[in-house]
Amino acid sequence: MAKQPNYYRQIIQTLIRLQKAYPTYNMGRHISTAMDEYTDVWGVNDREFLYAIQKYEIELNIDGPHIDEEEIEEIIKDGMNLDSIFEEEEY
Repeated sequence: MAKQPNYYRQIIQTLIRLQKAYPTYNMGRHISTAMDEYTDVWGVNDREFLYAIQKYEIELNIDGPHIDEEEIEEIIKDGMNLDSIFEEEEY
């Protein structure tokens, strides 16, 4: 008798890989982004969940390096001060 794949274990292993590759991302961010195409998350079985989280992992890896939260906050802060940056260049 053939052994059934353990989707749950594969999901956990995928989440572990994601945590190691993207330590600044929390698990909720990974899961919610992976599942954003599903309207009924409660109805998703383990096999579908594994597919979604692995697809998300591949997409993250293809996208390349990502900016961490602190850098994003700094960019937003700098963007709010664009007027002062332009004033400095005029002098």
